[in-house]
Amino acid sequence: QVQLAESGGGLVQAGGSLRLSCAASGRMFSSYVMGWFRQAPGKEREFVARINWGGAITYYADSVKGRFTMSNDNTKNMVYLQMNSLKPEDTAVYYCAARIGSVTRKGDDYDYWGQGTQVTVSS
Repeated sequence: QVQLAESGGGLVQAGGSLRLSCAASGRMFSSYVMGWFRQAPGKEREFVARINWGGAITYYADSVKGRFTMSNDNTKNMVYLQMNSLKPEDTAVYYCAARIGSVTRKGDDYDYWGQGTQVTVSS
């Protein structure tokens, strides 16, 4: 069983930066895939980025590519999302998720979810 807890959200002006953290409790294996998703009010959940726990291979949504960087620290069971050049359209609740198996950007394929952290970008 894996439990995830996000932190680091907040209010930032457009063009600013935030770093989200996700603490994973429980034993993590190299076969885990970690993902970041977001959901804005009135919109469907959206894939943001994912990383292979063991291999640190990342993949990003086109909307955040070049601005967001996902990373993990296996020694600390932590996953991070560095968000730069933030835009008002990045405003959403950001969720950390985990699954065992092949890489995917489909939220329904992830087994474990955190409670989410709010990111608000003002114009």
